Amino acid sequence: MWLAIVLAGVGCYLLKLAGLSLPARVLTHPLVERVADLIPVALLAALVAVQTWSSADALALDARTAGLAFALVALVLRAPFLVVVVGAAVVAALLRLLGLP
Repeated sequence: MWLAIVLAGVGCYLLKLAGLSLPARVLTHPLVERVADLIPVALLAALVAVQTWSSADALALDARTAGLAFALVALVLRAPFLVVVVGAAVVAALLRLLGLP
């Protein structure tokens, strides 16, 4: 296990070093800038999807899905971020309190 942790740490360091070693002309290319701006959004969306709809080895549609639906509607209506987060948590908690999965 410790070997995996050390190898992951070294890999992260080398990846960071590779990014710092790139010439400035590569980093200022418009395509690279566009992709670099979109990667965090894609990673966050993937994390949300996995945490919302995965349950062991099966697809789960439960109170988390309802909370995410509330958050989506609140975002479309341009609600403040705190309202989106707290509202989604309240919706999911109320559904679980009512005994829904």
